[in-house]
Amino acid sequence: MNSIIEISESVRHYYGQVLQSSSDLKTSACCSIDAIPAHLKTLIAGLHPEVVERFYGCGSPLPPALWGRTVLDLGCGSGRDCYVLSKLVGEQGRVIGVDMTPEQLEIAVRHRDWHTERYGYSISNVEFLYGHIENLATLGIADNSIDVVVSNCVINLSPEKAQVMAEIFRVLKPGGELYFSDVFADRRIPSALRNDPVLLGECLGGALYWEDFRRILHELGCLDVRTVKQNVITLDDPEVAAKIGMVQFRSVTVRAFKLPLEDRCEDYGQVACYLGTLPEHPHAFDLDDHHHFETRRPLRVCGNSADMLALSRYAPHFSVWGDKTTHFGLFDCTPGPQGESAVAGGSCC
Repeated sequence: MNSIIEISESVRHYYGQVLQSSSDLKTSACCSIDAIPAHLKTLIAGLHPEVVERFYGCGSPLPPALWGRTVLDLGCGSGRDCYVLSKLVGEQGRVIGVDMTPEQLEIAVRHRDWHTERYGYSISNVEFLYGHIENLATLGIADNSIDVVVSNCVINLSPEKAQVMAEIFRVLKPGGELYFSDVFADRRIPSALRNDPVLLGECLGGALYWEDFRRILHELGCLDVRTVKQNVITLDDPEVAAKIGMVQFRSVTVRAFKLPLEDRCEDYGQVACYLGTLPEHPHAFDLDDHHHFETRRPLRVCGNSADMLALSRYAPHFSVWGDKTTHFGLFDCTPGPQGESAVAGGSCC
């Protein structure tokens, strides 16, 4: 328990006291955001400058089809993603940001009225809660109450990652989506380095070994997790590289659903077709890094992919043909000319 408290306090100090802007970071781990979509860049450009300056995230973990939804941002920091989400969910939607760093939350709360007025809302649709992402129940976040959970380079900072994942799948509605970016390692981090304050704060010391992450989700009943995109993280600081340069790190954007999926890609002869109805994606939609749906072009899919599309909020944007009456064995996950699944491990991830 003491080590858990020490890690939390170390992270709180690093993000509340040591870092004053994103330029203070020693690695690219928390800033691998070169591929932010154009429509999100436009929204970010309209945010309060201090909110953007004090944001430390990786990737762009904001999925489409959010209008009118309730979205939970774990480790919201200065509120950058929350205020982008505020616009994406619309005035009738709801955004909840959770963080344990008072200095970061103070910035987020300070500019809430500014963003409400800028968006022309009668009342803010953003709520910020001070607390730990490992125990969302204490913050009053109920079972099956959230449509989408997002997180931007934060889960690696938690000393109780399995508990964080358990809470996420507790609060998600059936068919709800976890969509987040974080740092992953190609091996388990040596114990001597996991408590190093700088490595922790730079999102390296607490990075999960990918296979351990997969096992955590498997135990929670999430048997198919998808990689949406990933970038290699460079260790440009000589001191950091000397300590942990033997580990290869990636910034990965991950998608998973609260659905009763199978642990392998099974073939039921199903086909899915994207209708092109998501405004930011008129020509194509990527479910993950190997399921590229061109608008109006049918694509063979495994049973899990079919369910992800037909039993989630994406259903209005897809036509899915076929059911699970007839089973044809394992789905052929070799890459095809239309981007059919590439196998990695046991499922389509």
